[in-house]
Amino acid sequence: MGKPHWRPARTSDLAAISAIAARIHPDLPECPEVFMEKMQLYPAGCRVLVADDAIAGYGLAHPWRQHRIPPLDRFLERLPGIADCLYVHDVAVLPDRRGGAARDYIAAVAELARATGVATLALVSVYTTRPMWERLGFRPVAADAELRAKLASYGSGATYMLRHVAAA
Repeated sequence: MGKPHWRPARTSDLAAISAIAARIHPDLPECPEVFMEKMQLYPAGCRVLVADDAIAGYGLAHPWRQHRIPPLDRFLERLPGIADCLYVHDVAVLPDRRGGAARDYIAAVAELARATGVATLALVSVYTTRPMWERLGFRPVAADAELRAKLASYGSGATYMLRHVAAA
């Protein structure tokens, strides 16, 4: 068994990405076309975790604006002209392949942010993942009324989080 590794996502990975999303996020469904749009708009941030020749996870990230949460299961249509963060839309890994996979993806996204001059990563923590994101350097942001309204679609306990990316 080879060590699982991240590689750039391809169009042919869409069925596997959608299947993993449905399994990991049954209460936060998104259509495959929404995943595909992110892959087309910002391929550099979209990766899949390959383990034993099968896809065991995916990560989707794209440039965005801090404190503006993209709605779930909606098209972005375009990336912002001026982005001040890389937004980690989702990192989903099958349970038997977790052990460090999210950390490795976030390290790659942080490197991408540094290389493109972006100083911050952003994400919405869902379910009970906040402690994991905190271990990876993300800090919760106090949500104002507008941010709370946007977080509502992500389920109870959703937390908007930011991580500063140190310069290389």
